[in-house]
Amino acid sequence: MAEQPQPISPVKNFFAGGFGGVCLVFAGHPLDTIKVRIQTQPKPPPGVAPLYAGTYDCFKKTLVKEGVKGLYKGMAAPIVGVTPMFAVCFFGFGLGKKLQQKHPQDVLTYPQLFAAGMLSGVFTTAIMAPGERIKCLLQIQAASGELKYAGPMDCAKQLYREAGIRGVYKGTVLTLMRDVPASGMYFMTYEWLKNILTPEGHSVSELSIPRILFAGGMAGIFNWAVAIPPDVLKSRFQTAPAGKYPNGFRDVLRELIREEGIGSLYKGFTAVMLRAFPANAACFLGFEVAMKFLNWMAPNL
Repeated sequence: MAEQPQPISPVKNFFAGGFGGVCLVFAGHPLDTIKVRIQTQPKPPPGVAPLYAGTYDCFKKTLVKEGVKGLYKGMAAPIVGVTPMFAVCFFGFGLGKKLQQKHPQDVLTYPQLFAAGMLSGVFTTAIMAPGERIKCLLQIQAASGELKYAGPMDCAKQLYREAGIRGVYKGTVLTLMRDVPASGMYFMTYEWLKNILTPEGHSVSELSIPRILFAGGMAGIFNWAVAIPPDVLKSRFQTAPAGKYPNGFRDVLRELIREEGIGSLYKGFTAVMLRAFPANAACFLGFEVAMKFLNWMAPNL
């Protein structure tokens, strides 16, 4: 059971979540770039080696060709999108918890925490879908060598010009399919580990920094274990030319399994897992630090 040390404040969750999101992008973007490049690399012709042999090979080639800046390609879009997105994500979780409480001191069960996390996934998709589409397109164009977009704003403008708002929001259903169950797992795991790691007779709010980092990092691992297959489909679908998959994700799924087998749904697994721990450890630590500050600044908010 999760201990509720004080009444839940969705407003504080909003601001603390935004700060956590900024910490997450700085810690995790390089491996996110590698993940997207591995997931979207074209299938090589018979007898030809793939563009990237794996995570380390992709990292090395990106560093040699583009320098450290190459690993941070497309970061402006997630920084602009992630701050409000994580603010909304943590707000949704706070609201989901509050809605299930009959009294402010009620302790929520793990299924209730999972349900609150799922609500946060619904909240974030509206911001997440266009940001992810722009980020993926910017990340793969650097690998292909064909520079179609000058930056995030230019990419958004071109997408809107070509296909209207639908072009910008391409892949929304897949983003929902990824984020709703994964967010439930994310928050439930974090709360569960915090409770397990709290020494007997102590409050969860007194948890040490290494334990918060461990709980946050493991929450990221559990989140991505659920999210990788729909994430692979989403990356493929969002970066495909217009009209390539008329039936949406079903066409992407059929093509991937037919051409590359079921294992292809876990493409980029190493890069995702290497990124998930430090990025989410940084995110939850940022969230907890900001929350302590807000509780001190405005205890009654």
